[in-house]
This record gives sequence, C-alpha cells and structure tokens, in this order.
Amino acid sequence: MIDNLDLTKLDQREPAEMDKLRHAIGRVGFLTISNTGLSAERVQQVISEYSNFFRQPEQIKRTVDMATSGANRGWGAPRSEQVDPTANPDFKEVFDCGYELSANDPYAERELSVYAPNLWPDFSGEFRTIIQVYYSDACVIAMRVLRAIAVAIGRDANSFDAAFDTPMALLRGNFYPQRPDWAGENDFGIAAHTDYGCLTLLATDGTPGLEVRMPDGDWQAVNTAPGQFIINFGEMLEFWTDGEVKATEHRVKGTSDERISVPLFFNPSYDTNIAPPDSGKIIRAGEHLTQRFNETYVHLQAAS
Repeated sequence: MIDNLDLTKLDQREPAEMDKLRHAIGRVGFLTISNTGLSAERVQQVISEYSNFFRQPEQIKRTVDMATSGANRGWGAPRSEQVDPTANPDFKEVFDCGYELSANDPYAERELSVYAPNLWPDFSGEFRTIIQVYYSDACVIAMRVLRAIAVAIGRDANSFDAAFDTPMALLRGNFYPQRPDWAGENDFGIAAHTDYGCLTLLATDGTPGLEVRMPDGDWQAVNTAPGQFIINFGEMLEFWTDGEVKATEHRVKGTSDERISVPLFFNPSYDTNIAPPDSGKIIRAGEHLTQRFNETYVHLQAAS
C-alpha cells in the first residue's frame, strides 16, 4: 500500500504521521503527500506551460536541444534517453532545467555538466519565470520532507541541510504521448528503473501511467491530481542512509492518453559524500550522478 501523508503534520512531527513515514521510506519507497502549500492551481499553471512548450514546432524545440550540448539542459527529443539498457530508448519528450550557479561560485570554474547553464526557449514571455519560481518552491518542499525523514531515522532534523547549499536539483517536464499501436514488450514511456539521486517530488496532470514495483514484486499504479504529489527516493539516499530509505523501481508503459508529469529530482551538492555513515568510504554525489546520466542520455552515451 502506498500511503498518503500530510506534510504539515510531518512538519509538526506528529507521531502517527511519522510512523507512516517510517513505513513508506523503509518498506515501500514511495508515498503521496498533501497539504504542502503548493496549490492545484499553481501546479496546473506549470503543467500548462510545459504542455504549451511541447506543442511548439520542432524547429523551436531544436533551438534548446540538449543533444547539442554536453549536459542535460533543455529539450530532449523522443528516444533521447534509455534508462534500461535491455529495453528500447524511452518514448517521451522532456525539458530539463537545474540550479544556476553564480559567477563567483567555486563550482563555476570547474565546468561540471551537472551545473551546466540552463537553455530557455524563446517562445513565451512567461515560461521561464513560471518554471523557475516553481523550481524554487518545489525545492523548499523537498527539503521539508528530507528534514522529516532525518528525524524518522534518528538523525537531527537539519542533518541534510548543509549538503544542499548548491543542489544538483533538476526540474523536468515529461511529455508522454499516446502509446503507439506498434509498441511491444520492450517499449515504454520510461522503462523500469530506480531514480539516481536523493528525493523525487512528482506532480502530474492526473492522467494515470506511473507504476511502482511493490515489496511483493507486483506492479501497482499510483496517481495523484494536481496539488497532491508523489514522492520516491533514489540510489543516493539509499546509500547515504545505509538502506534505511529504500529506492524503488518504477516505470511508465504509456496508455491511450497523453500525460504530462513534472518531477523535481532533489540532489545534494556535487562534493557531498553519500557513502553510508561510518563506512570509511567516499562516494561523491556528483560523480555518481554524472556516471548515471552518461549511461542514460543517448547523446552522452556516445560521448562517454
């Protein structure tokens, strides 16, 4: 079962809600969350902006094509990612943007691909502003959830905070078209995978499509309306907590309906050591994320 939690109650550390959180992070790896302060209207506005972008002529989208860069900023065409090497490239379009470094940030001179400059299409005066404001607000929500998780696993509430001073946080708009008639067993909107990073905060347009592999091995559909969010956890947080938080496999096969979803992949700063506590190991968050991106994005596979 995938539980729905109330973020305000988590902020207040209500015992019953914290027990639900412990079950969600340790057993299932997925939850839905309500009462975040981000309204349905705000989320619908963001989804509408992405929808407008994805319906632009290809020549406009090609002006911000990430395949022309050495990073993952801008538009990704259908089949530009392959999360499962045994399946065909994923049948979806994406638009990615991330954290913008200031000119004097120490990371800026290192020219790291995970902090690449954002690419913004020149077709709408509001697209960039609306997406950037949502990005900031979604990061605040993700941090609130992480603080509750820290308490749930016996750490100080602010124990993760310093690691996110320069987050490799990536906001994505996903456009899943109708599943084509010719699609076979190796064709997916996005194939089965676990997320690479720390915490994913997902908004959707309400159209079903996401499926989660439950502890018994069965696939369970999970869906939310705008204003309610889906949260899952990635490989980094599983490492970082020595398995106390579970990274769970999920997929989107696609249906007869188009679907837009908006995940925020909330990841720590590049040099953060995400190895298990007291392990004596060093796993740098940025190195892990860069390797996984290079394995997934088709244009980066060719370059690596």
